[in-house]
Amino acid sequence: MDNQLKTIFWDFDGVLMNSNEVRNRGFLEVLKNYPKKQVDQLMDFHQRNGGLSRYVKFRYFFEQIRGESISEEKVQKWADKFSEIMLKSLMNDELLIEETVEFVVKNNERYNMHIVSGSDGNELRQICKGLEIDQYFNSIEGSPTSKKKLVANILQKENYKLSQSILVGDSINDYEAADINNIFFMAYNNSGLEKYSNAKLIFDV
Repeated sequence: MDNQLKTIFWDFDGVLMNSNEVRNRGFLEVLKNYPKKQVDQLMDFHQRNGGLSRYVKFRYFFEQIRGESISEEKVQKWADKFSEIMLKSLMNDELLIEETVEFVVKNNERYNMHIVSGSDGNELRQICKGLEIDQYFNSIEGSPTSKKKLVANILQKENYKLSQSILVGDSINDYEAADINNIFFMAYNNSGLEKYSNAKLIFDV
C-alpha cells in the first residue's frame, strides 16, 4: 500500500444502506404474475450476484430462465417498473447503515469517495439527494454501466493511484470489480467474502 488509502469506492446496497431486502421484495413484486418456480430461480441468481445490475437480472430471467428473447426496450421497461418501487421504498433515512454513513460524513474531506453500484445510477442519485448524503461523494454512479467499468472509468478520469484505492463491498461482484482494476478490496456485511479482503478501513462510530 502506497503510504495510505486516499480513494474509496463504496458499493451502496448492504454497505451504505440496508436495502437488500427491499430490493428482494421489488423483484418479487414486478414479477408476481410469472410462475413462482421461475421467479425463485431469478431470486437465487439475484442473491448470488448482488453487485450485478437489474438490467442483467431481467435479461437473465427472460432469456435464461424463460427461454425468451427480450429487446433492450423491454428490459428498460422492466427496470423502470422496478425503479418506481425502489424510489418509493428507499427514500427512508432509517435504512441508512449508521457505521459506514457516519464514516463517510466524518471523513469526506480526507478521502476521495465515490459510490459505484449495480443499482440504477439515476435512481441512486435521487435517493442520495433525497436523504441529503449526495454532497459527501465525488460522484454517484450505477447501472446500466457495469461496476468493473465504472471503477475503471473513474480511476482513469481522476488519475487515482491504484495502490491508494479501495472498494468496499458485500458481494463477489464487488471483489471482482476491485480485482480486475488492481485496487484493494474490503468485504463488508458478508463474512463469506472476508477471505478476499486485502485492506481495511476502521469504522469508529
